Amino acid sequence: MRMTTQELVGCIAFIQQAEKLKDVLRSAHTSNGRHESTAEHTWRLCLMVMVFEQEFEGIDFLKLLKICMIHDLGEAISGDIPAIHQRPDHNKSEQERLDLITLLEPLDEPRRAEFLALWDEYDMLASPEARIAKGLDKIETIIQHNQGKNPPNFDYAFNLSYGRQYASAHPLVEAVRQLVDADTRGNVGSSA
Repeated sequence: MRMTTQELVGCIAFIQQAEKLKDVLRSAHTSNGRHESTAEHTWRLCLMVMVFEQEFEGIDFLKLLKICMIHDLGEAISGDIPAIHQRPDHNKSEQERLDLITLLEPLDEPRRAEFLALWDEYDMLASPEARIAKGLDKIETIIQHNQGKNPPNFDYAFNLSYGRQYASAHPLVEAVRQLVDADTRGNVGSSA
């Protein structure tokens, strides 16, 4: 084993703290009507990436998957702020980064640096992998909104513009977005 006992203890402590993400609820509802957790959103985003892996020629798949795993991890501390409730005077990204740094404290420096670099890459859309992750992140949210058992006043129309600018990350992301938008338009019509 290459890890020291101290590094192993730190990794376990980090994994225990990351468990909090299971209790962070998002605004989306499952098909049974309960709020989904951020951990569930992250799981399905990673599953989407795996389903479409063969379409991402020239993309570092492991890096893409790691970015997806890390992208919302900071929400384990301060929670999620739904897009419809975000304010221009509050930098959600800055808070998530600070929370992620706190969450990463038990890890050894190389792991902290790697995880934070992946998160920064996602936040800054600094690579093709980060842009694909961002585009699919928005699409996964919309898919959940479309299939969830939502309250009667749910605003499906919001989703038609939500994250639209990230759909151009890859031809597959664009194609998936078009299909998901068609579902959204059907929901807009049925909720009117």
